[in-house]
Amino acid sequence: MIPIIISLTLGLLPGFAWLVFYLNEETHPEPNRLIAFTFVAGMAFGFFTVAIETFFSTGLSGVGIGEFSIASLAGLALIEEFMKFAAAHFAASRNAAFNEPIDAMIYAIVAALGFATLENIGALSNVASGANFVPITLATLSFRFVGATLLHSLTSAIVGYYWALGLVRGKVAGYVAMGLAVATALHGGFNYLILNYGDGMYAVVLLVIVGFFVLNDFEKLRTKVNFIK
Repeated sequence: MIPIIISLTLGLLPGFAWLVFYLNEETHPEPNRLIAFTFVAGMAFGFFTVAIETFFSTGLSGVGIGEFSIASLAGLALIEEFMKFAAAHFAASRNAAFNEPIDAMIYAIVAALGFATLENIGALSNVASGANFVPITLATLSFRFVGATLLHSLTSAIVGYYWALGLVRGKVAGYVAMGLAVATALHGGFNYLILNYGDGMYAVVLLVIVGFFVLNDFEKLRTKVNFIK
């Protein structure tokens, strides 16, 4: 029982840590209640994502496409990127506080961190108890922090950036589709590197590079004073 409680508690840490980091990029603080609701929405949409991905993988298997094929990796990445965006759109897009271009990036990231937190809890809950429980848990937590959790936030930040451009330019669907395409490519590429280069070094380097572009996107949106509403 105690290992499970520890895993659940630690599973929250990466998401909350990155949440604090990204919220500091927002010059006009968002309502705490809306941030919390978007975070929870990301977790909730994560449950639906599991069901959709299971159905998708079963369908691919039925036509002879392997679990770790390019088609599978790309399809699963697209499903997750779309569902994270859907969670952010559902939770925040109609709220009066969603009124600046940069808000699209912020809420997309918050939903992604909720989504990633659900994954983290699941991953840590699967860590076996026993003599190696602590080192294995800490190793898993560390990798989730600089790996999957950061990945989800960065790819959703990219979708949020294109979402913001679409709102400013009045072409939301087209820009979101472009954002999803870029995010899917990066997400699928990360998973490919993890599967083929087990130490994760190349995947982390990829995230660091993408991170610089995302921070630049934040700066670009700060200069856009056009309100969405």
